[in-house]
Parts: sequence; structure tokens; C-alpha cells
Amino acid sequence: MKIIQNRVIWLSFSACLVVASIIFLSIWGLKFGIDFTGGSLLEVKFSKSVSVDQVKEAVKEVKLEDLTVQPAENNVAMLRFKQSTEEIHQETIKKLKEMDQSATELRFDSIGPVIGQELKSKSFNAVFIVMILIILFISFAFRKVSKPVASWKYGLAAIVALIHDVMITLGVFVLLGKFLGTEINTPFIAAVLTVLGYSVNDTIIVFDRIRENLPKSQKNFEETVNDSLNQTIVRSFNTSFSAILALLAIFFFGGPSIKDFALALAVGVFIGTYSSIFVASPFLVIWEKMKVKLK
Repeated sequence: MKIIQNRVIWLSFSACLVVASIIFLSIWGLKFGIDFTGGSLLEVKFSKSVSVDQVKEAVKEVKLEDLTVQPAENNVAMLRFKQSTEEIHQETIKKLKEMDQSATELRFDSIGPVIGQELKSKSFNAVFIVMILIILFISFAFRKVSKPVASWKYGLAAIVALIHDVMITLGVFVLLGKFLGTEINTPFIAAVLTVLGYSVNDTIIVFDRIRENLPKSQKNFEETVNDSLNQTIVRSFNTSFSAILALLAIFFFGGPSIKDFALALAVGVFIGTYSSIFVASPFLVIWEKMKVKLK
């Protein structure tokens, strides 16, 4: 399979997805949940199906700010509102029980706005720090592979692939937030960090095969990289497919609180597998070609 020879096609496709994701982020932005904005999330199970209007009418006297009601399966409703005091919490439960005496509180999460902003800052800093550490690690691991591409370029190629993965995953969740109301909370950041680790692991497997083949290959760098990709592509796809199947099972059959986490992982694993094969390695070949032209 001529993967490297068709690198313009793969990289152009990836560039279109990344640019689209940047545009979506610029226009709509991510829909942050209470973990980052502060506020409360109350999940209540009723004895029968209730409408959004019924729930809002029941708690009208509490005067909840920025109240949104999201119906879920099994007669469950999730209420999100700005206040985060225990008095408001208890008053809301009281009003819901007046509407349905069998109403049962399943979950209540409350975060202040200061803590929410701190979580947002620390979460994005964590992603940035992980990327820097990955560059340093790969540069060290491939320090003995300096020909024809410098070892630090392996790390930079991996980071290009990781940025590609994160941007496209963010783009997907911007669309989900815009059209389906999907919110970004701390589990999403955990999913992104997991995707970074998974993606770089897949990329290193490919790079390691390149490192093994370079000393014994009689072909040029481009053909050696292409051979290495063909030797690892089946294993990469099989491993990722198995992981995605498990994540989809969690998404469809798991609880509402972990659906977005599982979806973020599934999207990230799929994009990460693609970038390991069709983005990271082609960048190595492009740098090698540029080096030859400059001589």
C-alpha cells in the first residue's frame, strides 16, 4: 500500500478537518459545563415521564438562574442552574417532590465559579505540559536515530499528530455542543489526556519500526517508512477497532454520566490511529525531502 507516496491526499484531508475545527471553535466555541463555569447539576428520577415544562413550572418559585432541564432515559431529568447553595438544593428537591412524591434524587454536583475557572485553567495547562513532555521523551528515546532525520523531529512529528487529534476531537464536540447541547466537563479533559497517551503510543510503535528498518534497509528513507507503515498498519487498526467497540458499548449501554467521556475517547482513538499512520510519518518524509533540497 503506497501510503507515503500518497501523502498529499492524507495531509490535505487532515488539514481540511483541522481548519474546519478551528472555524467551528472560533464561531461557536465549546459548550462548557458546570465543572468549568460553576453552578449545580441535579439529577432526579420520577415515577412517570415528565415534560421539561412541568419540571420548570414545579420549581418556578425557587427562581433558579439559567435553569435548563434535560430529559433522560427511565423518567430521569437533569436540572442545571447557576446557584450552588445547599438551601437552593433542598428547596428545589422539595418542589419536585410536591409535583411527584416518588421523585428520587440520583445526583447533585455543585461547583463555585472560582473553582470552575481554576479547573479550566489547570485542565488546559495539563494538556500543554503533556505535549511538551512527549516531545522530550521521544527526542530522548530516538536520540540514536539521527540519520537522515534528527531525533527531535520524531518528537515534533508526534506533536503535530497530537495537535491534529485534539483539534479534530474539539471540533466534533463543538458541533455536538451546538446542535445537541453536549457540554465539556472535567471527564472530557481526562478523555483528551487519555487520547494523547494512546495516540503517541501508536505513533511510537510506527516510529520504532522505522528505527528498526533503517539500518538494514537498502531502500531510500521514503520507501523504508512506507514499508514500516505497511508492517504495522493492520495491528494498529485491529487494536483501535477493539478499543472503539468497547467504548461504543459503554456509550450505548452505560450511564448518562459517562456517555460523553466514552464518546470523546472513541472519537479520539479513531482520529489518533489515523494520524499515527497518515500524518506523523508523512511529516518525517517531508522534513527529509526538505533537508535534501536544501543541500
